[in-house]
Amino acid sequence: MPKVLISDKMDPKAAQIFRERGCEVDVITGQTPEELAGIIGQYDGLAIRSSTKVTQAILDAATNLKVVGRAGIGVDNVDIPAASAKGVVVMNTPFGNSITTAEHAIALMFALARQLPEADASTQAGKWEKNRFMGVELTAKTLGLIGAGNIGSIVADRALGLKMKVVAFDPFLTPERAVELGIEKVTLDDLLARADFITLHTPLTDQTRNILSKDALAKTKRGVRIINCARGGLIDEAALKEALDSGQVAGAALDVFATEPATDSPLFGTPNFVSTPHLGASTSEAQVNVAIQVAEQMADYLVKGGVTNALNMPSLSAEQAPKLRPYMALATNLGRLVGQLESDRVKSISIEVEGAAAELDMKPITAAVLAGFMRAFSDSVNMVNAPFLAKDRGLDVREVRHDREGDYHTLVRVSVATEDGERSVAGTLFGNATPRLVEIYGIKIEADLAGHMLYIVNRDEPGFIGRLGSTLGEANVNIATFHLGRREARAGGEAVLLLSLDGAVAEPVLWKLCQLAGVKTVKSLRFD
Repeated sequence: MPKVLISDKMDPKAAQIFRERGCEVDVITGQTPEELAGIIGQYDGLAIRSSTKVTQAILDAATNLKVVGRAGIGVDNVDIPAASAKGVVVMNTPFGNSITTAEHAIALMFALARQLPEADASTQAGKWEKNRFMGVELTAKTLGLIGAGNIGSIVADRALGLKMKVVAFDPFLTPERAVELGIEKVTLDDLLARADFITLHTPLTDQTRNILSKDALAKTKRGVRIINCARGGLIDEAALKEALDSGQVAGAALDVFATEPATDSPLFGTPNFVSTPHLGASTSEAQVNVAIQVAEQMADYLVKGGVTNALNMPSLSAEQAPKLRPYMALATNLGRLVGQLESDRVKSISIEVEGAAAELDMKPITAAVLAGFMRAFSDSVNMVNAPFLAKDRGLDVREVRHDREGDYHTLVRVSVATEDGERSVAGTLFGNATPRLVEIYGIKIEADLAGHMLYIVNRDEPGFIGRLGSTLGEANVNIATFHLGRREARAGGEAVLLLSLDGAVAEPVLWKLCQLAGVKTVKSLRFD
């Protein structure tokens, strides 16, 4: 039974879901990094919020860890490259607090427009400064979205309901999606020049860090109001302070800061500045939603193999997993076959699918091929870290989908480029369930790839199989199955033998096989 640790405070429904779905779960919160490192080795899954830091040191100690689930959107507290190299899936829950965060952005927009915090403080101090607080209407104003993804699109919908005009800067926003949302896609400079209000809804990356820099703020429409409920670090806070003091920015509201907890900031005390302590996801509904979602996602992965909202591998729903599992087994075996035959001679690898396989999501199939192939270089490789290991080795990976109909109802072909030219192997599924090799290096051959096997290339001539059998028999090696294919229709050409054996073949026996007349290649293979 998979074992999961919940290391941050989370709604109790998360633990309940883990147990209902077949996982053992411990809830141990408030640990130091050293304490967490001391116990993490016994767990298959780690469920966190923002407090736990999943560092390289924690991952090094996590000898059994398969998945980290972040109940929320931001994963700044997870070393994703280190997790990927370790073969650990990293998931988040990008939709559980989307509405809550979007509503908080709208709330802060209203607060800025009508100076609500300052007016409240003044009134409760016994003053009645009705003429001091002159706000602005949102109606007919232009809202600039930096990021029009899940949360940004919800903000756009609410803003359109307030009769605002919405423009958006988002490199991933298609023209069709912009039309569907009822917004206008623009460049960043155009947004800065036109927007009366700017709200940020983008992840923090090297490309978005300080996207509202000093120079960017200078390009804004004078009197703009800025809201950030996304990630700290998107705005140059020192530059924002200067812009507020100069009046270039009429107001700013931040729910997130570059350094958190933000107990001290040059922005504090600045007129027309509103701040909240990272409350974007802080509603009772959102807390329950993200806890439920992270538990469901992690349990699906640990129990059924489903992958949802993963940041470092292709998604594969629990419903898709059973259908794709035999294809992934086939893909893994084909990758292992090529990896064992060609090893480090490979410069590039191509994965081609046709027939029924062409109708499936190729990403899991590609990851499975790479996982099988990279087993030649690492015993700890899996579908998570295989693409990263392949990239580290400079391996060029290509995916090809064919609409054509072939000899088989479904076919997966793996081709590799070597110094000696291209080599390819192909396989299909018998009965839509059983992986079967059907071609190796241009030679038709049908074989199961399982357990210990021998791959032999020889000159096709009478008596060879007898000599082979005698040599293996003398070494007390039992042949379980025997598969033969040849390149030409008559004797004298090149033949391929794939033998399934009851055990491994010792090096001295392999050497004897290499000495047999007509033998060109002998390799011991292992599939598991």
